[in-house]
Amino acid sequence: MRSREQLGAAVHQLIAAGVAGDPADFEPLALELFAYQYQANEPYRQFCDARGVTPESVSRWDEIPAFPTDAFKRELVTSFPAEEAVMAQLTSGTTANRRGQIYRDSLGKELVFAANRVMTAAYLFPDFEAREAAGLPRCRVLILAPSPQMAPSMGMAMGMEETRVRFGADNSQFLLARSGIDIDAMVAALEEAEASGQPVAFIGGTGAFVYFLKACQKRGLRFQLPTGSRIGDGGGYRGRFGELDRQQYYDLVQGVLGIDADHCVNVLGMAESATNFFENTLRERTLNEQGQGAPRTERRLIPPPWTRTQVVDPMTLQPLAAGEPGLLRHYDLANLPTVLGVQSDNLGVMLEDGSFRILGRAQVIDGQVSLLPAERTVGPMGDNKIFRFLETYVNFSIRFKMGLSRRKARQPNPLSMGADCPCGEGIEQLVEQGDKDNHKR
Repeated sequence: MRSREQLGAAVHQLIAAGVAGDPADFEPLALELFAYQYQANEPYRQFCDARGVTPESVSRWDEIPAFPTDAFKRELVTSFPAEEAVMAQLTSGTTANRRGQIYRDSLGKELVFAANRVMTAAYLFPDFEAREAAGLPRCRVLILAPSPQMAPSMGMAMGMEETRVRFGADNSQFLLARSGIDIDAMVAALEEAEASGQPVAFIGGTGAFVYFLKACQKRGLRFQLPTGSRIGDGGGYRGRFGELDRQQYYDLVQGVLGIDADHCVNVLGMAESATNFFENTLRERTLNEQGQGAPRTERRLIPPPWTRTQVVDPMTLQPLAAGEPGLLRHYDLANLPTVLGVQSDNLGVMLEDGSFRILGRAQVIDGQVSLLPAERTVGPMGDNKIFRFLETYVNFSIRFKMGLSRRKARQPNPLSMGADCPCGEGIEQLVEQGDKDNHKR
């Protein structure tokens, strides 16, 4: 059996090959990872033994047991010595306690960043290299989330900082301060983009965008952002984005910001699995415009070669055929420090080509999992009390500060039209301090 470092190097190599890499490399590496994790991860080994599954009894990746997300709340699920952990993320639907966190060592942290750097480049900034080669300005990345300075152990904050540095221009910035979203800075950045022709990349929770866009619409405030501007939003499942359905959301983005639907990219991420999944629209449009002949297809999430996704029956947990709704199950080689397979409680459907759509969070009715999603959407920061509180505070601060803003409705700058261009500790204190600051106003 190869060592953890050797397995990590093999996973790195597969990730480095990119989203167009050879998917045939997945299965043999997945079987090796399963054998390693079965030996190194006590809670996972007990889970597999209870199901009568061992490395000797499996010959295909889809025979490897998927660990349920609920189990992360009860167990320390690590395939490395826990004292080597350098990164901790809260699980979905739990409070901050040691057994409700996902730990990763330095190798696991590198894999998370590598996987999501590749996914972000392929799906949110697919034109990045072409723009760099042409000497065009980078996007100004505006992030509606905590910075690493505010939330130093929050995985999402670290990932957003990676995105800002790797893909953003020097004037990119986090917009969430202790007193909430800095509305004045956000509006000023949009006005500067209109005047300069520098495209904007907005990144944050879908709900936060909805609150901001509706407030702008109510006040008649609108922008015409430069060509190449885009939104990467997390959340907005069940086919609804807050009070809006998908088409209403896209219409609102177009009407207020001048960004079309192809440049709105929804992202699915979960703390229990390393790789974020991105919608395909911007990548396919960009490849077409670059003459690479990529077919334009329906909006969906596409697993990269180092992952696999299944939809399983909520009762039997057996894989379902394409088009049948069920629970999403993810296998991710970048999960080397935890477990390869994760059984989520998100509902979705598979398509024939292995891509999928998410429908929402499952709900339990009379002791059985319903195929009707729960009414409450799941935001980008997770479904636990701390992150829910933070998300609510972000949305509240947008409403509150938009009401105080002195910005007036105006016509967009005509010169900008058609311009060329693409957790953890500290969160409770962050929210508490922000609430105090807000009450002082």
